[in-house]
Amino acid sequence: MKPLFQQGPSLTARLVILAVASAVLMTVDHRQDLLEPVRYTLSAALYPVRVLANLPSETSDFMVDRFKTRRELREENARLRAQHLLYEARLQKLDALEVENIRLRELLDSAYEVGESVLIAELMRVDLDPYTHLLQIDKGGEAGVYRGQPVLDAHGVMGQVDKVGPFSAMVRLITDPSHAIPVQVNRNGIRSVAIGTGNLNLLELSSLPNNSDIRAGDLLVTSGLGGRFPKGYPVARVKKVEIDPGQPFAEVTATPLANLNRSQQVLLVRRDETPRQAAADAPPGEPSAEAAE
Repeated sequence: MKPLFQQGPSLTARLVILAVASAVLMTVDHRQDLLEPVRYTLSAALYPVRVLANLPSETSDFMVDRFKTRRELREENARLRAQHLLYEARLQKLDALEVENIRLRELLDSAYEVGESVLIAELMRVDLDPYTHLLQIDKGGEAGVYRGQPVLDAHGVMGQVDKVGPFSAMVRLITDPSHAIPVQVNRNGIRSVAIGTGNLNLLELSSLPNNSDIRAGDLLVTSGLGGRFPKGYPVARVKKVEIDPGQPFAEVTATPLANLNRSQQVLLVRRDETPRQAAADAPPGEPSAEAAE
């Protein structure tokens, strides 16, 4: 009698047979590439599956990279804008420093030409009263500033110290209506007094007879009379000369040479004599800011 179920090879024998077959196939495939068409066909068939499987991950990575790149671009743009503003501010500062350097060089050159000992000061405040031309500077009595001290810029006489504090002083400009300064024509030595008009661009010369040898363009310098301003400092240039036969004196106007409304640094001229000596030596009728008070 035959058994109902015929018994085949054991599991161990099957495993050995499969292992040997696999080794033979791998060896033949490695040397002969017999299974390459099969792999190629399977790869083509499974490509859509791999694409669909990787789609969520690739989409997530793409979106993350896109938003990250956009954020980085925004941050870089903001950083570049801030850097641009910083460089613009530095450039403006360099321009201001260059202009200030030029002004200081002009002042130093002017100080060298003056010959006397000088003190450099900076403007702190400008009096806005149109009829009182006063400036406040950052040097005072502690720095050796005294009342009546001549004040210049790189181009000419600006005025004189009117009031002195410990650490600052007020300067009355030559265009102040209460200020007068003895001057002379540099070309021929004719003397007069330049009086302020309240206009920063205009001075008037007093007591010049109609036959005086003065004409437009003449340079006016300090005459040294009165002992307040040293002789020879440039003050103004004659602008216009009007002669009226019916009047005893000519009407002469002049334009100040100093930059009265633009100078930031000024020179204070130091005299060898003390302020009290200068006041004692000055004649009673000397025109000055002190006399106007």
